[in-house]
Amino acid sequence: MQTLNSIVFGWYPYLCLTVFLFGSLFRFDREQYTWRTGSSQLLRRRQLVWGSNLFHVGILFIFLGHFVGLLSPIWVFDMLGVSHGFKQMLAIVAGGAAGLMCLVGIALLTHRRLFDPRIRANTSFGDTAILLLLFAQLLLGLATIPVSMGHLDGHEMVKFMAWAQGILTLQPGVAANILDVHPIFKAHLVLGMTLFLVFPFTRLVHIWSAPVWYLGRRGYQVVRSRDGSLRPIQPAE
Repeated sequence: MQTLNSIVFGWYPYLCLTVFLFGSLFRFDREQYTWRTGSSQLLRRRQLVWGSNLFHVGILFIFLGHFVGLLSPIWVFDMLGVSHGFKQMLAIVAGGAAGLMCLVGIALLTHRRLFDPRIRANTSFGDTAILLLLFAQLLLGLATIPVSMGHLDGHEMVKFMAWAQGILTLQPGVAANILDVHPIFKAHLVLGMTLFLVFPFTRLVHIWSAPVWYLGRRGYQVVRSRDGSLRPIQPAE
């Protein structure tokens, strides 16, 4: 069990991160025409809008929560006077709310993609597979909440923080930190790492193209009017 734990949580993360980074770079360099989401927004638009908004807002909060919660040094929370128990409860409440929002969104998107014949006919295997993987990962994440309720002292979360930070800082033997955690947490971690592994080969690569810069844009847009002439307009704030 120790050997298997070392392989899965000591070596596998580096394989996933390597493929995630270099695979994304290779695809952007060699296959730019596939760097898109393949929108089907003209079909079942209302369901798409609701599902997409709920999913993206929820997943954004989940990502930020995992990023801050796992990668912030423990001494930062200690310095701010944030106890491990409070951090654990915050993760359960806030993470649970974001997870439910995200789950409703992805349920709408999955139903739309699988049960509309026209959309299904234009859906690739990769699109369906990544949607179902995300669905499964959300279910696993929500399933960890009842288990976490039994560890309100926050010590279990500290194990995951030590593991995640150890992986990124190339510390040996960090897999031992989570050797004895509940299997549901391990399943959640394995599927999460696998999502990074398959990331470059799916539509998820469009995340890299998120137009964050657009939010701070202050220049003018040049558009063509009905008479064919060009005129600048101030973009909406």
